[in-house]
Amino acid sequence: MVTAYPLPEGFTELEVFAIGTALLVEALLGFCLNGLTIISFRKIKEIRTPSNLLVLSIALADCGICINAFIAAFSSFLRYWPYGSHGCQIHGFQGFLTALASISSSAAVAWDRYHHYCTRSKLQWSTAISMMVFAWLFAAFWSVMPLLGWGEYDYEPLRTCCTLDYSKGDRNYITFLFALSLFNFVIPGFIMLTAYQSIHQKFKKSGHYKFNTGLPLKTLVICWGPYCLLCFYAAVENVTFISPKYRMIPAVIAKTVPTVDAFVYALGNENYRGGIWQFLTGQKIEKAEVDNKTK
Repeated sequence: MVTAYPLPEGFTELEVFAIGTALLVEALLGFCLNGLTIISFRKIKEIRTPSNLLVLSIALADCGICINAFIAAFSSFLRYWPYGSHGCQIHGFQGFLTALASISSSAAVAWDRYHHYCTRSKLQWSTAISMMVFAWLFAAFWSVMPLLGWGEYDYEPLRTCCTLDYSKGDRNYITFLFALSLFNFVIPGFIMLTAYQSIHQKFKKSGHYKFNTGLPLKTLVICWGPYCLLCFYAAVENVTFISPKYRMIPAVIAKTVPTVDAFVYALGNENYRGGIWQFLTGQKIEKAEVDNKTK
């Protein structure tokens, strides 16, 4: 990599290149899979159901995460952030917005699945649209707060992408972190935990398991957990004592969400998978399956 710009402090040439490559691969794979999910929903009417609208919401949010990762990968190869301080704020806001919308939409899918399998309530279009709009508006509210002074967006340790600044660890950061975590990680996680536990018990009684009830919550914890732990550690200790390269690892792990979500919510959904197959091959799917292999 030939460039006039120096290496970011704390990173070697190989580490910068490896992080940039990892972000690029994650972005490309996630964007292709979620793009296919979005296009299939648009083209195949058999999968255009209220329940699958919530899956679409996840795919849209995850595509946004991929775009964020693309920009971070490009900047990593340049070794510097080329878009200035205003670009950093926009990048941080866009990344937070899509990440929080993805989490909220995942909780909405869990809520829908609970009612479908446990109470036999059918999701209506009006409810699905309202839930999708709420998820995005709720994510927008929390994402705009750092722009208004509660919390702050700044550079990641590699200084080639931007996110919530956890390096200060002051009262402003701590109050925002705890409120953010409660409403955007703990509560969605609790909804997913209770919903999928109830569904698992229902499947256990019937002896017929229609999907893996443990995967969605594991995805949330494994992909977002390391980043949350880093942020909470920053609330009680001076996080700058941790090597910058190690502080970048949770961010890179979090960018795997789009790819994992595509397998959990779209390709792991028999009806949606059939719709994607129909889009790719032209082979029709059974409409009789729609009533709830939408899960």
